[in-house]
Amino acid sequence: MRIGLRVRLLLPPAVLLVGIAAVTWWAVGVAAHTVERQIDTQIRAIARTLSGPPTFPLTDAVLNQMKGLSGVEFVLVNRTGERLSTFPDANIPLPTNLGVPLRIGDSEFLAEKVPLRAPHPNEGGTLWIFYPDALRRTAVGDAVRPALWLGGVGGLVVVGLTMLTSRRLVTRVRDLEQRTRDIAAGAFSPMPLPKTDDELRDLCQSVNEMARRLAEYREQTQTTERLRVLGQFSGGLAHQLRNAATGAKLAIELYLGDTSQRTDEPLHVALRQLARIEFNLRQFLNLGKPTQASAEPCDLHVILDQTVRLVGPQAQHLGTTIVWVRPAFSAVIAGDPNVLGHLFGNLIANAIEATGSGGNVAITSSIGDDGHHQIEVRDDGPGPRADIAAKLFEPFVTGKEQGIGLGLAVARQAAEAHGCTLTWERCYTETIFRVDWPKRASR
Repeated sequence: MRIGLRVRLLLPPAVLLVGIAAVTWWAVGVAAHTVERQIDTQIRAIARTLSGPPTFPLTDAVLNQMKGLSGVEFVLVNRTGERLSTFPDANIPLPTNLGVPLRIGDSEFLAEKVPLRAPHPNEGGTLWIFYPDALRRTAVGDAVRPALWLGGVGGLVVVGLTMLTSRRLVTRVRDLEQRTRDIAAGAFSPMPLPKTDDELRDLCQSVNEMARRLAEYREQTQTTERLRVLGQFSGGLAHQLRNAATGAKLAIELYLGDTSQRTDEPLHVALRQLARIEFNLRQFLNLGKPTQASAEPCDLHVILDQTVRLVGPQAQHLGTTIVWVRPAFSAVIAGDPNVLGHLFGNLIANAIEATGSGGNVAITSSIGDDGHHQIEVRDDGPGPRADIAAKLFEPFVTGKEQGIGLGLAVARQAAEAHGCTLTWERCYTETIFRVDWPKRASR
């Protein structure tokens, strides 16, 4: 169960307040009991004085004088039954139970009976002493009032100070909580330090120091991320340039080496490879500028034809056979021909390198039963190593000694940019890379 900080702060003072109330109640009881004993002692002292060896008899004047000095009432019953009283009415009823207050008129009295014996001048008589209960209550009130005031005021002061302190403390803690939420949201500006020099001020300083270090760490992370992205892009650019330059070089070498049948096709291949280099360099120069991908009608089969011709010199150089038979139906989609050329070029070049000399690479295009278009690139190479198979499309993951590990990462990025998926599987002795479009291409 959650218990708030304010409740935790108020709980000890509440216990203290209960203790103060208990001590106050005990002090009130002790004070009242002390006053009761003092009154009882006073009555007994009066009784001893009046019942002791006197030098004068008890008369109306003596009794009234004693009333004026002590504040109590007297009734003297002589042995003949005659009464002398300080009450206006001498024939008041006498008490039968001395422990019970007796009401006379509008007042209550506590009575004390004092027999008068020889050699008292009024021997044989009985002196009744009536102590007014109002005097007793006043005395008790005067005795307990300071304790009540002290306990009550002290308790209220304790509660008030505790509530004020807890309110200020809870407010400062909530400010710290909000500050930590702001930091979690990315706002690292320092919070104002409280004027009071205490542990919460130290905590605020620690929070500000944490925010400062997090701001520095974020800046370093952003810088590192920018450098990482730039490095990945540069690596990808180097990869594309190397492939294109190698293809152009091989095409020219093929042209120069084939003296029996000199055709212009290798030169056209070299020119297209050089055009790819120019396109990649233009992408690098536009790094950081907002660009929009092209979405123009393009035939996947035409792009595959061009890609096969581009990688033909590389396959011929490595002794790899490429099998591509263009289907009779067209596969026109809305896309970027250059990006799609990178997609198919990376997949086919990767298959050529994977299968090596004497290997076979097969490219097929088909339409599935649900109407989606599918391009497959198959090779009969040994397939990727087990340690990299699960992360084959991640940047810089490669099983080749001189590979960069960006070809398949660039291919997947190009596929996702066109809303299609790029997957791979190992089926018997073949490695299959498959590109699936969500919608059927136009016939």
